[in-house]
Amino acid sequence: MVDTRSTVDPEYTDADFQMVRRIAKHEAGIFIPDSKSTLVYSRVSRRVRESGMDSFQAYLGFVQSPAGRAEMNKLVCALTTNVTSFFRERAHFVHMEQNVLPGLAAKLRSGGRGRMWSAACSTGQEPWSIAMSIMSAFPEAASYDMRILATDINSEVVAQAASGTYVESETDGISTKQKSQFMQADGRGNLAFVGNIRQLPAFKVLNLNADWPMRGQFSVIFCRNVVIYFDEPTRERLWGRLAEKLEKGGFLYVGHSEKVANPRRCGLEQIAPTIYRKDS
Repeated sequence: MVDTRSTVDPEYTDADFQMVRRIAKHEAGIFIPDSKSTLVYSRVSRRVRESGMDSFQAYLGFVQSPAGRAEMNKLVCALTTNVTSFFRERAHFVHMEQNVLPGLAAKLRSGGRGRMWSAACSTGQEPWSIAMSIMSAFPEAASYDMRILATDINSEVVAQAASGTYVESETDGISTKQKSQFMQADGRGNLAFVGNIRQLPAFKVLNLNADWPMRGQFSVIFCRNVVIYFDEPTRERLWGRLAEKLEKGGFLYVGHSEKVANPRRCGLEQIAPTIYRKDS
């Protein structure tokens, strides 16, 4: 088989950068500032070369054609950042364990349902951390109507998250007890989630700025470290849509550098710097 990948640095102009900005905004709601031209080149040039093209202009023309739809998805993946860790921003998990899980366990035992959403799950450390919190507080959770929806726009990281397998050195945030309860070594330097915990998360590809297929509401939504990539109008729309998906009294957890600008407008009350509760 002939390798069509180019080894030459592809031609890149300001017009190409502006086109990438427009595509990112249209396809994923991502706002790329003027200062990020070099970053865009470093992330996208590999896709250009692997597509066998010698210029961004040719590549961007291709991804916008009917034949380039699959490559468009890879372009969006290249533009998204996936930095995460287990139990990142641990205060959110402590709050959930103290203020949500006791009542949720009682609700499940009485025949109710429990739903949580990791709305930008990346490679899965967040939803698996949620699952460990649930199983630690309520070991029988998988036997009840308890589910975690985990979504991300990047299909590649969603597939990685769904595998539930991680390099052992990346699992430092997980306690020794939880590793022994929920994970198993594969003999190749990896740890994988095993047992009933695997029944809790469901992993799906979802663009937060497109239509959402979910009909029900959630007791908890984690939407952290994603709206920083959106412009203000896009953020405001998303906060409102997330609030609509929360049950009364439900909680929204946002990233440490994020803030809902007008929480009252969408029926939220800020109870801590990065924690919001829907008015009951």
